[in-house]
Amino acid sequence: MKSNNITRRGFIQKSALGAGAVMLSPVLTALAVDKRMGIALVGLGGYAGGQLAPALQQTKNCYLAGLVTGTPSKAEAWGKKYNIPQKNIYNYQNFDEIAKNPDIDIVYIVLPVSMHKEFTIRAAQAGKHVICEKPMALNAAECREMIAACKKANRLLSIGYRLHFEPHTLEVMRLGQKKVLGKVTEIDNGNGFTYRGDPNAWRLKKALAGGGGLMDMGIYAIQGARYTLGEEPIAVKATQEKTRPDFFKEVDETIYWELKFPGGAKSTGKSSYNNDWGYLHAKAEHGTFELEPAYGYGGLDGKVNDKPMNILNINQQAAQMDDFATCVRLKKQSRVPGEEGLKDMKVVDAIYRSLDSGKWENV
Repeated sequence: MKSNNITRRGFIQKSALGAGAVMLSPVLTALAVDKRMGIALVGLGGYAGGQLAPALQQTKNCYLAGLVTGTPSKAEAWGKKYNIPQKNIYNYQNFDEIAKNPDIDIVYIVLPVSMHKEFTIRAAQAGKHVICEKPMALNAAECREMIAACKKANRLLSIGYRLHFEPHTLEVMRLGQKKVLGKVTEIDNGNGFTYRGDPNAWRLKKALAGGGGLMDMGIYAIQGARYTLGEEPIAVKATQEKTRPDFFKEVDETIYWELKFPGGAKSTGKSSYNNDWGYLHAKAEHGTFELEPAYGYGGLDGKVNDKPMNILNINQQAAQMDDFATCVRLKKQSRVPGEEGLKDMKVVDAIYRSLDSGKWENV
């Protein structure tokens, strides 16, 4: 699969505006081994195995300390591969016992979307800080419950928005929000891949995934518009198409939308489970900038006024998790807190309302 065809998965303006500084100095300071934060992965699917666990072999401020899975064979195989002691391996039934385990400071929830709320709340109540994968929840209402639960437990909550730690993306934030080329007037972006997987996979079940290409892939395009402008959209109008209705019976295949922003920029976006997209194009008063690929695990590439950005790629997941470990240690809010996930889900909810009404819907 191409690097821009990802299969997994506002932004606080002042945090993003300061993002340019992150590019000028190391994001993190390495901690002594015995001071690193222990992370337990909750759900050992493709993203946990293909991206997060390998990234945790490269992190400086945290390490893979525990596992939570409902599959005994995975527990055994992962335990051996990553040298995880049996006392740090849990299933979904005994998960709450993690509260008694001092080895684990953070849980990273990598489950089907329908399980995000439950395990975020259970983790917070167990005294653990939480990273929850995107999309944050089935809807904005669930996001609010998750935020409230973590605040009540005095635990930090972060959403798995790895690109907020990625240098090409940080440069796009700087260019757009600081109006380096003047005010941004137009944004066009899209994210998607051609789904050829298991027709019975959880992603294609509305009850488990909440939606299709929009929830999984479109959330990146929504983010792209938001962090480029440094504004929150106020309204949206959307349309959709299904060329494979037999396959995408319960969830959306391809959705197109237009977002209204208070500053007047024109923003169009699209998501799909049947098109290989992964780009962000921005037009400003005095030039253009773009990313393509814009959202992939394997590296991004960008141009400013048709000239290469010449920025090195990094391990996005390692940077993301190391940053959160630092936030936990310093008791400092993540730049991608639960409120960031809520802002995206408010847009997603409005897009689905627009599909039903055929009209503009307020965010």
